[in-house]
Amino acid sequence: MKSFKNLGKEVETIWNDLRPMTKEMLVKASKTNLKKQTISYDAHADWELSSLLTALDEEVRGKTADIGNASELRDLAETCAKVLEAQTESAEVFIQLAERALARNDFAKIDELADVLFERFSAGETSEVIRQTKLPQIRAIAFETLAVLPVTLITPLLDDPLYFEIACNVLEQQAIEFESDEARQVLEQLEHLERQHWQ
Repeated sequence: MKSFKNLGKEVETIWNDLRPMTKEMLVKASKTNLKKQTISYDAHADWELSSLLTALDEEVRGKTADIGNASELRDLAETCAKVLEAQTESAEVFIQLAERALARNDFAKIDELADVLFERFSAGETSEVIRQTKLPQIRAIAFETLAVLPVTLITPLLDDPLYFEIACNVLEQQAIEFESDEARQVLEQLEHLERQHWQ
């Protein structure tokens, strides 16, 4: 990767502020298969790459003059997205990647991201995707992911006021569509507790 001075002020600023380990991760990711790498990844790297991807995408959308630079911007953006897809466990970043794929009508990528959500994200973070996204397509993917999780992973969400309604909706889907006795029992217990509360 060469100088970032011609890739836009925001991109240059964010790149200069990246930690050396994050820069090295991007350089390696642009040259090799991520799955063959052992990389050090943390929440700060998540935030750095997400910020850089946002700046790159904005610069690509506004770029009209220099075709060479636009190509380099796109390549770096795709490398950023590739690392995030392989590593992130953040609702905010998932939404960013899913919105990106939807804007491009890249439905194969949406399917890949749905797999990532199921394989890597906690029930709480998946619920956070539902809470934070404004797009019904992304909300539907997250609900579908929660619906196939064991009831034992959904019930703890009932203790959090932020996720209570989401958990109830998921349990209802499991009880009705999937005919889950376990989900039905949890809902009956909830109903019983609510009746006791109002007596």
